[in-house]
Amino acid sequence: MAEKVIIIGSGFGGLGAGIRLAARGYDVQIFEKLDKPGGRGYTYKMEGFSFDAGPTVITAPFMFDDLFELAGRQREDYVEFVQLDPFYRIFDHKGKSFDYNGDSQFIYEQIRRWNPADVQGYQAFMDTTQAIFQKGFVELADKPFLNVSDMLRVAPDLIRMGSYRSVYGYVSQFIENEFLRQSFSFHPLLIGGNPFDSSSIYAMIHYLEREWGVHFAMGGTGALVDALAQLFKEIGGCFRFDTEVAEILVDGKKATGVKLADGSVHAADHVISNADVAWTYLNMIPAKARGLRNSDTRYKRFTRYSMSLFVIYFGTKRRYNDTDLAHHNIILGERYQGLLQDIFKNKVLADDFSLYLHMPTITDPSLAPDGCETFYVLSPVPHLGADIDWRQAAKPYRDAIMQFLEENYLPDLQENIVVEHMIDPLHFRDTLNSHLGSAFSVEPTLTQSAWFRPHNRSEDLENLHFVGAGTHPGAGLPGVLSSSKIAELLIAGDRAQELPSGDLETRLSTAEV
Repeated sequence: MAEKVIIIGSGFGGLGAGIRLAARGYDVQIFEKLDKPGGRGYTYKMEGFSFDAGPTVITAPFMFDDLFELAGRQREDYVEFVQLDPFYRIFDHKGKSFDYNGDSQFIYEQIRRWNPADVQGYQAFMDTTQAIFQKGFVELADKPFLNVSDMLRVAPDLIRMGSYRSVYGYVSQFIENEFLRQSFSFHPLLIGGNPFDSSSIYAMIHYLEREWGVHFAMGGTGALVDALAQLFKEIGGCFRFDTEVAEILVDGKKATGVKLADGSVHAADHVISNADVAWTYLNMIPAKARGLRNSDTRYKRFTRYSMSLFVIYFGTKRRYNDTDLAHHNIILGERYQGLLQDIFKNKVLADDFSLYLHMPTITDPSLAPDGCETFYVLSPVPHLGADIDWRQAAKPYRDAIMQFLEENYLPDLQENIVVEHMIDPLHFRDTLNSHLGSAFSVEPTLTQSAWFRPHNRSEDLENLHFVGAGTHPGAGLPGVLSSSKIAELLIAGDRAQELPSGDLETRLSTAEV
């Protein structure tokens, strides 16, 4: 009889782990609190508009290809990826833009518009990111850091590459112009980090983008979630939606299954949590089963969490093709370091903001009714450790953002809005079960990375594993998918090295499609 695996949560980490283990012959069930898969990658459907709630930037398409190939399928038969150009359009506080894509000569010309001297510096910067990518992603991202010796082994290389510097500090060694420094250092915000605190190892994101491009899933991220869910079911996996896990059951040093909110008990040989790591330890594991390293003290006092997000999803009854907007737009405010200080350190809701404006109907008009446009605008905000009452603050903050967009980027916006939905840090806490309403779980600092980050296998329970943003290697689709690969390795061991084709063929021939 196949060993049984229960996965808590159907985000990309849970889907990735579920597919990998089902393909290896395990009996896998995914329990999901929401009414459909996706977790942070949930999709809202409203009056013909489709809104991706979570990640929209695909930077490592081969990692998704791997999942389908593992199951004897081709990703192209399930979902289409298109490469975007530009990857991002970045605006300064005066509305002047900088386009970034995979064409070196194009980027050099863009840089010359701001500071010709920085072309050479950018070339030197990119030369260094390849080595960082090789070490940080290729060699380390899908390897478990379970022992301090694992950290000591790589520490000399990390020091040599300057990983003790922040991303902003690292970029500033090569780039003089302040706006360009911001343009090449904002990436940690995409994974919940402060560019002034996140380790320079995250500069590898630049190399990842340049090497494989920035892609979008036609039909939106929701189409990618649906494709993975279909694949999971085809190879024998089972979903349980509208099913909240209340407790991870423990016998001695072993997780034996889960207890649901309705009181029912489900046994398992292995449990994987794709829920927020801190939430899992603080709310799902009995206190007596937590060791010192995973005590309340660690997660309530000594762990730093990512910022949260304020997001407005809106659809308009007119198109905005005549504006200077791209698919992915980064709108930087006049303050950069000061605003980030307010978000991450001072934990106050500032009067100003920097925004990410997503306009996917530029690439895929099917995400809105004919003649309409789909958007979401995202503003990083402090997590719930701040003294902000979002029940009072949300509406004025929303109005300020929408007024800013109307005055600067989207003429007559508010009279053209036909559907709108809004989320704030309370949503991340109450709906997505994220401790303090953080949007990306544990903040990606050097002292919260690799061995210092919550491990992929619990130190307390031998058969409890973690995937997702809060564990190693961290947030972002490449990091989350890497964590699912680690979980497969830790559970399947040698079986994860090679797929026994006969077993898979049997499962494929008998599985319900």
